[in-house]
Amino acid sequence: MLKRTTSEDSDFQSLVRLLDRDLAVRNGDTNDFYAQYNKIDMIRYAVVYYEAGVAVGCGAFKEFDKDSVEIKRMFVHPDYRGKRIGAGILKELEQWASELNYNACVLETGKTNPEALHLYKREGYAVIPNYGQYAAVENSVCMRKSL
Repeated sequence: MLKRTTSEDSDFQSLVRLLDRDLAVRNGDTNDFYAQYNKIDMIRYAVVYYEAGVAVGCGAFKEFDKDSVEIKRMFVHPDYRGKRIGAGILKELEQWASELNYNACVLETGKTNPEALHLYKREGYAVIPNYGQYAAVENSVCMRKSL
């Protein structure tokens, strides 16, 4: 089951804490740089995925520009990976953004996160030049998909 919510949702916050721990390991010394751009206060568009009543995955978006959103805080608990839960969360976020009249999604992920790269490529995202704060960051991979 998917639930649309906000960053004030306690299940979303719990999953984001797990995500942050995972990213701290993956990103090592560069984690502080990324963490400053991953605050969840005031996110109005978040999704939590439940399996048998347990919150096991999440994702969110925020406005990037007047035509597109930026996908943020995508995470699936390691015990539940490989079930296409991430794809379901992503599709729900894309649908919600489309309902709000956005035409595209952008995102940033790291080269140290091959599972995410695989998911986004499989779901139709194409690599674009790194944008904004990620422009000169070698570990970052920025992607875009038209809705």
